[in-house]
Amino acid sequence: MDILKDKIRTEGVVLSDQVLKVDAFLNHQIDPVLMQQIGHAFAERFRDQGITKIVTVEASGIAPAVMAGLELGVSVIFARKYQSLTLRDNLYTSTVFSFTKQSESTIAISAKHLMADDHVLVIDDFLANGHAAKALIDLIGQAGASIAGLGIVIEKSFQEGRALLEGEGYRVESLARVKSLADGKVTFLD
Repeated sequence: MDILKDKIRTEGVVLSDQVLKVDAFLNHQIDPVLMQQIGHAFAERFRDQGITKIVTVEASGIAPAVMAGLELGVSVIFARKYQSLTLRDNLYTSTVFSFTKQSESTIAISAKHLMADDHVLVIDDFLANGHAAKALIDLIGQAGASIAGLGIVIEKSFQEGRALLEGEGYRVESLARVKSLADGKVTFLD
């Protein structure tokens, strides 16, 4: 997706050979036109898969997931990273480690929103080591629902996430595959 790669090149900031900051358009300030195009790209890749729900994790996955949900005409569920007074009972829960925050969080989805007959598309902003994806897969599995695949906005292909997920039989569709962040420069696989 050339427009996304151009945005990463011009507005992304390489903080280290492991960390890419994209807060100018994806995970702090959101470019709605870009998110609409991202949602369309995911919908095109998964339109024929019989998707009934989209699942993401708060907060950075919400914008691309909502746009894909709009395109596909399905509801979007986001796993909450903390429990609140309104989200306490009958939950599917899992834990996820965040590399950028260097912390572990419990994520939760209400069981009333995800059913065994759902066929789910997982959407997330980044794929690195696969921790967030695996936690979302765990939540979906607790519901007994099936997974159509994973839509990733930005994949750090130099990390193990894709190999881990594909090794378990999951379809992974990434819109921008980063080959390297070496020397403060973003290079892409394709």
